Amino acid sequence: MNAFEVHLSKLGLAEKLQLVQQLWDDIASNAEELPVLEWQKQELARRKTAYLKHPRTGSSWEQAKARIRNR
Repeated sequence: MNAFEVHLSKLGLAEKLQLVQQLWDDIASNAEELPVLEWQKQELARRKTAYLKHPRTGSSWEQAKARIRNR
């Protein structure tokens, strides 16, 4: 175990969650630096094509969130 891992192991759960949130916020603030992989681009193109062919089969963001929350 390196020194960082030892330090992490001494943190409480709330502190670890706060650290994760800070890391996530930092990553999100630099999202434009994240690469989009070729397979991701292909999947987005496939989904866009499917949506344009059948736009009524899609869901609004509100509908999708409600469906996920009701699982």
